[in-house]
Formats: sequence, C-alpha cells, structure tokens
Amino acid sequence: MNRFLKIFIKILIGYFFTGFCYAIEVGSPAPLFTLKNQNGNVTSLEQNKGKNWTVVYFYPKAGTPGCTTQACAFRDSINVIKKEGAVVYGISTDSVSSLKEFHEKHKLNFDILSDQDGKISTAYGTKMPLLTMSKRVTFIIDDKLIIRSVDENVDPAIDANKVAKKIIQIRSQK
Repeated sequence: MNRFLKIFIKILIGYFFTGFCYAIEVGSPAPLFTLKNQNGNVTSLEQNKGKNWTVVYFYPKAGTPGCTTQACAFRDSINVIKKEGAVVYGISTDSVSSLKEFHEKHKLNFDILSDQDGKISTAYGTKMPLLTMSKRVTFIIDDKLIIRSVDENVDPAIDANKVAKKIIQIRSQK
C-alpha cells in the first residue's frame, strides 16, 4: 500500500474518534514545551514569555496536502504575523529529519517542531486517539503564556490570515 494512502487512512480513522479529544480552553495557561525544530535545535515556549505572542498550530503529517497548504500559507503570511509581535511554531509528531526535508522543500521561514512521542499534542488535547498524530488545531498564546484563542475548525488555506486578524482583535479588546 502506498505511503500516502496509509497516512490518509490513519488520518481518516483518527477523525472518527476526535470527539474524545478536548483542546485546552481560552484563559488557561499554555502547557510549556521544549521540542527540537527541523534542524535539531531546542525550542522552548518559555523563551517567548514577556517578549512575544506565540502561534502554535498542530497538524497531522508533514507532506500531506492539507499540511503543506497550511505551512505554505503561514510562510506567505509570516510578515503580517510578525508585525503583530508573534512567532509561529508548527508542531507534528513527525521526526526531526522528516521536518527538515519538509521545511527545506517548501522554504518555510518559521520553525516546525517535532513532538515525536506525542506528549505535547496530548498536553494540548490535540492528539488523535489510537494514533500518534495530532488533529489540526491552532492556538494563540499571549506573552504571559496564556491561551487567548483556540481554533479547532481550521481551514489550512486561510488559517494564517485568520490568525493575524484574530491577534489584532484580541489585542484591541485588552
């Protein structure tokens, strides 16, 4: 069976069981993480405390059509998001080497992080039951490391633009 067909079947099965996963709520402290990026360098959420807002988007599998669309949309919108004082991290359960290949192939300009054991996906409530994959969920975290937005209905093509607008909206309400 072709590799992508196997991945597609796993994702499809996982979506039937997503009702059992619950993402953390707005206003909650963000679960801290320290993960390796596509180059094997350690990246920690805590390094943004008091400095930057953080966009963390979880995705199922690098190289699949939806994940590629989403990553490229963030790549193309990164300047707008940075202008709002935020950094972006994509997180999946892919290996560092898979992420490196994906990062280079699509010329991504932000870090993608490896949660190979699924612990961070579990902490954020995005892990699919029975699989070591995450649902597609996007979080906006403020500079105090508090969750300010959770989007569980992510359209990969428009997620990045939606995030930039949401950061502006949240900040205007403070």
